[in-house]
Amino acid sequence: MELGIIGLGKMGGNMAERLRRGGHTVVGYDRNPDVSDVATVEELVQRLAAPRAVWVMVPAGGPTQETVNRLGELLEPGDVVIDGGNSHYVDDQKHGEQLAAKDIGFVDCGVSGGVWGLQNGYALMVGGDEDNVKRLMPIFETLKPEGEFGFVHAGKIGAGHFAKMVHNGVEYAMMQAFGEGYELLEASDVVTDVPAVFHSWQEGTVIRSWLLDLMNRALAEDATLDEIRGYANDSGEGRWTVQAAVDHAVPLPAITASLFARFASRQDDSPAMKVVAALRNQFGGHAVESAKGADSPGADVKPPQL
Repeated sequence: MELGIIGLGKMGGNMAERLRRGGHTVVGYDRNPDVSDVATVEELVQRLAAPRAVWVMVPAGGPTQETVNRLGELLEPGDVVIDGGNSHYVDDQKHGEQLAAKDIGFVDCGVSGGVWGLQNGYALMVGGDEDNVKRLMPIFETLKPEGEFGFVHAGKIGAGHFAKMVHNGVEYAMMQAFGEGYELLEASDVVTDVPAVFHSWQEGTVIRSWLLDLMNRALAEDATLDEIRGYANDSGEGRWTVQAAVDHAVPLPAITASLFARFASRQDDSPAMKVVAALRNQFGGHAVESAKGADSPGADVKPPQL
């Protein structure tokens, strides 16, 4: 099958390569001319035979909106656009309506697999009309892992990215659980080989998983993780998951806590914990640590005048 891909970064470039290895014809465009097959999006569209299929793999938000706008100007009725980035499902619905007004199809595809996807295949969560999805199945079959799993037509437009959003929320909570378990094991005075404990969990336990495999890979490279700062960004999908939970009145305590833990990781000195320390000092005379590094004894604290 013939496919245009816009965005040839770490994910898009590897996906294009996997498709080519699978026998498909791929025409790729990227702002980096060193990896691009064509000079412009217009040239990409011209190189494809109608009815065209163009896969968008650019950052969510403004870049995706700009690309959809441009494709809406260049494509013809019967063509289809696939958004494989990390777009918000609400934006998918807007893009679907925008392109439908020109009789251009739209499919949203949540993609998981990261840098390992070229080798192992990508998990694909798809939303859109059944006819458009069926038409694109040769592409999906090549991108997904071999076997029964790794692909789902989750529902109508927006369903693919909604499923991927929830997937990432679950991922947040799982990673946070591994992190908290690691910290507790490290704090223990009876466990002497924390990496060996995690390694032992890879077989026979109910928490064995690819994330655990990757955890063990990280510990093999740096057993104490001394080379890594405890700072974690979020891609936005964790926030969207929590917001969707509020919108649907669904309790997500673990996922929400894992998102807030990432926010806490970015603070060198937590303002909230400063308040906690100050209050403990006020009501109990507990020592506080000076911003200059010296301890301030609680005995010097005078009871407040009430």
